[in-house]
Amino acid sequence: MRRLLLIPCLLAAILWSAPCFAQARSQLGPLCTTDTTPADQMIDACTKIIALKVFSGEKLATIYFWRAVGWNKKGNYAQVIADATEALRLKPGAAVYNLRGSAYYDKGEYDIAIADFNDALRMGPPSGIIFHNRGNAYRGKGDYAKAIADYDSAIKAGPKSAFSYQNRGASKQALGDLDGALADINEAVRLDPSLPQPLISRAVIWRAKGDIARAIADTSEAIRLAKAKAPVNIMTPPGSVLISAHTQRGLAYEAKGDAAHAKEDYAAVLEGQASDAGSKANQATAKVRLALLKEADAAPRKTAAAPAAENSSAPAPPAPAAAAPAAPAARVQAAATGRRVALVIGNGAYAHVKALPNPPNDARAIARSLRDIGFTVSEGLDLDRDAMQKTIHDFLREAARSQIAVVYYAGHGVQVEGRNYLVPVDIEFKAGGRMTDAMVDMDTIMAGLDDQIRTNILILDACRNNPMAPRVASAGPSRGIEAGSGLAAPASLGSGSTLGAGTLIAFATAPGQVALDGEGANSPFSAALSRHVGTPGLEVQQMLTRVRAEVVAATKGKQVPWSNSSLLGEVYLAEQ
Repeated sequence: MRRLLLIPCLLAAILWSAPCFAQARSQLGPLCTTDTTPADQMIDACTKIIALKVFSGEKLATIYFWRAVGWNKKGNYAQVIADATEALRLKPGAAVYNLRGSAYYDKGEYDIAIADFNDALRMGPPSGIIFHNRGNAYRGKGDYAKAIADYDSAIKAGPKSAFSYQNRGASKQALGDLDGALADINEAVRLDPSLPQPLISRAVIWRAKGDIARAIADTSEAIRLAKAKAPVNIMTPPGSVLISAHTQRGLAYEAKGDAAHAKEDYAAVLEGQASDAGSKANQATAKVRLALLKEADAAPRKTAAAPAAENSSAPAPPAPAAAAPAAPAARVQAAATGRRVALVIGNGAYAHVKALPNPPNDARAIARSLRDIGFTVSEGLDLDRDAMQKTIHDFLREAARSQIAVVYYAGHGVQVEGRNYLVPVDIEFKAGGRMTDAMVDMDTIMAGLDDQIRTNILILDACRNNPMAPRVASAGPSRGIEAGSGLAAPASLGSGSTLGAGTLIAFATAPGQVALDGEGANSPFSAALSRHVGTPGLEVQQMLTRVRAEVVAATKGKQVPWSNSSLLGEVYLAEQ
């Protein structure tokens, strides 16, 4: 449960006192405005009342509000927003702003949600429920300091609010304060032992601490509680609790090496009803993880066709001395001293589109640099689609037990309908065929890596062009198949990225531009990246700033690298 409902104070006697309504009021009125009414009955009753055209103004706004509540129970947030907007037109109210803001939150539109919660708070009086919900939206944006401040206000207004303690704990966990997070979530469990959600949040902390047994125990109890009793708060997105619990238990089982139980949990996730953004992201992750585990069962791992190497001579740096748990940088550095893995692919020997001479050279250089700073690297050069998928899937299975994962790709890359794809060397665009079936979807890689306790760094030295125009075969010496709209900036960095160490995606060039292949042995971007990625004590975003400056200078402003980040605190690929 992440949202709370603010019910407006209404006088039923006044609401149902209108003439010509006596026959229906005893049946439709209570069905429409009772929060325990099943969603379909509530929507039907409210719709019939609206059709009677008996009410106007504030009373009609109330009916639209309650119909929005019914839609909310069903997880139909577009209809929630439509009815709440009509209610606000008729009579603005804090409860309606809160409801609409919560719907925007569940759609993942956090800035709009915050604006609605701000309006609700301005209308007053200040409400702990609205502070709690605005805190959720700030947490969704990754603004954990503001989220914690709002949860503080919610707890001050309602000291027995288990959900506010839980969500404040989740925000502290995101900032690296695992002990503070655990204290808050334990208090949530104490306040209401029947709630499954705090147990799910606590399981994430146990897994971050390496206590897999406790993570499995907490998620198992959360699943038992969720099945025994449906969420009592009507603002809980349908199916979200079980989806979250099964996802977290599946990840814990996978970290334990128990593939059989992990597959059962991921299958359960996919059977759930996902209406909110978080549940949809969990299902995307479960789909990829389940496919990877099934694939491993069907075809036991063999030596990959693509070149692969692991660093056996350069151990990871030793763990630093214990630091204060509340320091974000300390936590992310600590994660970097755990198991660190990287996937490096360079595709240049294209058969049916313009070949690129440098990506294999780029991949070798980056792979060597990452091995030198302690990464276990899976390396693939000039991969066709089958080899590319195998290399990626093998990496994603290994990444399940890592604390930091780096993905580097050099070669052709394209956008199709807002989704980014990496292009294998055997790509051939044929009339009437599904072009995307011949490529590798970046969303699959992101979903497979999405986890609340892992830091992900994805670096694409690829084109930012749309291949749909008929200029495919005549591509020039850039990493663009044809000049066009470019790769899509990611709309989301995953559900885990908003709660864990975070994700950074770096592109070799800015939106709408092409990444040059270069005139030397390496592209301008990879040449600069290989020079800086191993610099000791250089924070990753500072490293990318140096890379950007070198690329802009080398290309005389023709290429400007770009990045999108949800990283929390400082991340160091090469420690001091």
